[in-house]
Amino acid sequence: MSAMRLFRLPNPFASLKRWQRWLLEAALILAVILGAQYWQTRGLPEGVAPPLEGVLTNGQTTRVGAGSAPTLVAFWATWCPVCTAEEDNIVSVARNHRVISVAMQSGDAATVTKHLNERGIALPALVDADGRHATNWRVRGVPTHFVVDGAGNIRFRVVGYATTWGLKARMWWAETFPA
Repeated sequence: MSAMRLFRLPNPFASLKRWQRWLLEAALILAVILGAQYWQTRGLPEGVAPPLEGVLTNGQTTRVGAGSAPTLVAFWATWCPVCTAEEDNIVSVARNHRVISVAMQSGDAATVTKHLNERGIALPALVDADGRHATNWRVRGVPTHFVVDGAGNIRFRVVGYATTWGLKARMWWAETFPA
């Protein structure tokens, strides 16, 4: 008997039909993705959104909370390559929805404005040079996104790269099905 045959483990999926194997593999992949998302968002606030107020780089004041429109709060940084990769997604969402962009530990308002202008992004940002807002929202890394409904409740939390359609779907859900 060959050495390969001695150490070969039986394939538990061998007796399953092709579509059953595909379904099982899809369920396992989905479980891994959901588990990773759960792990990444642990510790982030739930329920009522923490206060978020300030002056944007364009001079306007902004705030998140009860009585405001559903809002995507997007924490990002000028030094973050994933944030750069998804910036078009955030801009796309901002065309039809309220977005508050929070530049975390990226310098002062002039530095953040220069970065936005160089990248061709017409989206004002709330500057969080000292990390005060990030600490208040318990953000540990960027990019981190929150969808806050009109009642001021956090409906969705996403850490890492977020697609345009994923963000738009979450915003649609928060607008269509208020808590």
